[in-house]
Amino acid sequence: MNLTLKVWRQENHDAEGRMETYEAKDISVHCSFLEMLDQVNEALIVSGGTPIAFDHDCREGICGMCSLVINGVPHGPKKETTACQLHMRHFNDGDTITIEPWRSKAFGVIRDLVVDRRALDRVIEAGGYISVNTGSAPDANSIPIAKEDAEAAFEAAQCIGCGACVAACPNASAMLFVAAKTAQLSLLPQGQPERLKRAVHMVEAMDREGFGNCTNHYECEAVCPKGIPVKFIADLNRDFFKSTLVGREFSALPPPIEIDE
Repeated sequence: MNLTLKVWRQENHDAEGRMETYEAKDISVHCSFLEMLDQVNEALIVSGGTPIAFDHDCREGICGMCSLVINGVPHGPKKETTACQLHMRHFNDGDTITIEPWRSKAFGVIRDLVVDRRALDRVIEAGGYISVNTGSAPDANSIPIAKEDAEAAFEAAQCIGCGACVAACPNASAMLFVAAKTAQLSLLPQGQPERLKRAVHMVEAMDREGFGNCTNHYECEAVCPKGIPVKFIADLNRDFFKSTLVGREFSALPPPIEIDE
């Protein structure tokens, strides 16, 4: 198949970016999207041009580094699929494909399609760790956990920190990311001691990094490559609100009413 690519090119963070057009010829429908870009770069190098910079690592849908907006959709048109796992059979011969980096104040462009996603790492760092001494691997049944809680924790833990939720949100909010990272711990007994403190610290870090707030557009859930639902945002908001109650001074409250038995 032959394609026309409109690709965002930007030499560095301070340079003025632009869209450039390239031809992708004789592309196999069995190629992944990144393999297609590899072929385009090979042709650019042969012709003396500068290859397109894009981020990648595992190419197995795990690392979350392939931060591409494809035809206006983070990770492309196929639901619950990362860009590296998106195959060209989902496009048609002769298509024009627009490729851009994540767009967010917190994600500065490093070069072309590569963005600085370290803000997400700093948000995770603000969450700290669990203080429970787990020691060696415990017996599977030593800490009883309800099946629904375990499944929900695993669902939240699927977040690969790619930032697609930020790129899709009109507010550039990282709430789904933060909610998933807090929920994977708060749903388990080991994550209870720092549960409220973790929520506060990560939300505050998110605000410091310049991410916006959630206003329920649900775009984050729609583009998440792991299908993480927005219900975790409600849980995060609940924990954040509880933290304000825990930190309040109760000494000014009236004494409890004593009832004679």
